[in-house]
Amino acid sequence: MKFWRSIIYYFIQGLLYIVPITLTLWVIAIVFNYLDSLTKPIENQLLGFEIPGLGMLILAAFLVLVGFLGSSIIFKPLIALVEQLINKAPLIKDIYSAIKDLLSAFVGNKKKFNDPVLVTMNETGLKRIGFLTQEGGMEMSISDDSVVVYLPYSYGVMGTVVVVKKEMVERINQPATEVMKFILSGGVTEVNEIQDDK
Repeated sequence: MKFWRSIIYYFIQGLLYIVPITLTLWVIAIVFNYLDSLTKPIENQLLGFEIPGLGMLILAAFLVLVGFLGSSIIFKPLIALVEQLINKAPLIKDIYSAIKDLLSAFVGNKKKFNDPVLVTMNETGLKRIGFLTQEGGMEMSISDDSVVVYLPYSYGVMGTVVVVKKEMVERINQPATEVMKFILSGGVTEVNEIQDDK
């Protein structure tokens, strides 16, 4: 009996070691193959053969070039003009602005998810971990004593946006990336003790 318990224990330990690594590599491989396949027709036409990884290099170089040109004084008015045209299209402007705001929240100069907080949800003291995204001076007729908090779901990419009174929010003294990892893992990822700044 003890032998079989040991076998099951080692089997589970093997799963814990292999599955996260395998899934991570699998996701990376899927993304790599997809991005690399975008330039395959061009490679075949120009070179007559395919070079693995060339699509990724071309895409990375293209993004660096666009980022560089977009940051220069010459191209900023052009980008502003394109955005102005997009903002005049009824449905397209909503999709564009939502995607742009979401990307800006994670990368760039206007990162939003960098202020982790604990939100008291009810009088029993139930708290949820989230990220403060706006406070004071909001355009949505929200009172000055309220704040906007994004509450991510565990094991997913979605979340809830709530508006709560400022006194219901306590800041967490932890790096935002560690807190996000803690939430997305369902609280099983080890981080330093999550505590508020009181």
